[in-house]
Amino acid sequence: MKTKVRKTYNFLISLLIIFATYGFIYQQLFHERDIKAVYQAFLDSFNNMWFINLIILVFILMILNWGTEAFKWKLLIHKIEKISWVKSLEAVFSGVAVSSFTPNRVGDYFGRVFILEKANRIEGVFITILGSMSQLLVTFLAGTSCIFFLFLGHHETLLTYFNIPAYLYTYFLWGGGVLILGLDTLFVLLFLNISLLSSLAGKFKGKVLEKITSYILVLSAYTVRELIGIILLSAFRFIVFSVQLFILLRIFSVELPFFPGMVIIGVIFFAITMIPTVAIAELGIRGSVSLFIIGIYLGNPFDMPPGIALGIVAASTSLWIINLAIPALIGAIFVFNLKFFRRSVHG
Repeated sequence: MKTKVRKTYNFLISLLIIFATYGFIYQQLFHERDIKAVYQAFLDSFNNMWFINLIILVFILMILNWGTEAFKWKLLIHKIEKISWVKSLEAVFSGVAVSSFTPNRVGDYFGRVFILEKANRIEGVFITILGSMSQLLVTFLAGTSCIFFLFLGHHETLLTYFNIPAYLYTYFLWGGGVLILGLDTLFVLLFLNISLLSSLAGKFKGKVLEKITSYILVLSAYTVRELIGIILLSAFRFIVFSVQLFILLRIFSVELPFFPGMVIIGVIFFAITMIPTVAIAELGIRGSVSLFIIGIYLGNPFDMPPGIALGIVAASTSLWIINLAIPALIGAIFVFNLKFFRRSVHG
């Protein structure tokens, strides 16, 4: 492909991504149900210095969150190409931009790899998926544990809600606890032995499968120690954005004790992650899930005081704006640094 044509295609694709990113975020911020009430709740609190200080703290945590993700991706991608932390951060923000308008944010896997200069991009996609799997694993471990503690600590509310005998609830609770422990152990072992995937894939015959297997082989390059390090970085990120949501709930007058609050937040992130979503409905789903789960803790998920309900939606929306919308807008700028077509194509 000629240089001029290649540059033109790169520019046009970048422009398309930018329009899609900005268009999606505009739709979410200005056409989402109840968004005006959320804005008003935000403005009503803005003249409070305590509020401003906490918002600044949430923004600092956002930087820490994505900075950690950039460091994690830098460590992962190092197996096929050495990049700086700054370049990794550009790739991460670009991935957020591309993922903002794709179902379940699958665009993140592809948005990052176009920052690579020479490495095989398909291998880069599998490596990025590995990083996402580590985050999903942490969310699953934390979420399932938090679900157990939520059911353990709020049995009266849940007994009333599900309308089942107490003895049956007890069997369900402890049986579920054993199942959770078993699944958590299994998934950790599978992740730490991810190299088995390439061995398993190698047993399938066929040109297409053999080609895919050649890309999956890159996953066998990671040692157990490296994978544990990736899990720890993912766990740190989970703690960071959990604290962010806890602070935002406090800002909007949803008073939760720290430990029960973190348990509830763990369940919220687990539920949001497990629910398949399309981009256009994401903000609404986040608010609805948060309302329902916090409602269980408060005693009635369907009849909360309007002020508390608004505070929950405001906190959920604010977290989405700070952690996803703003990084996506920043990432849209970095999209121009992506090379969708290269002089020499390796993948």
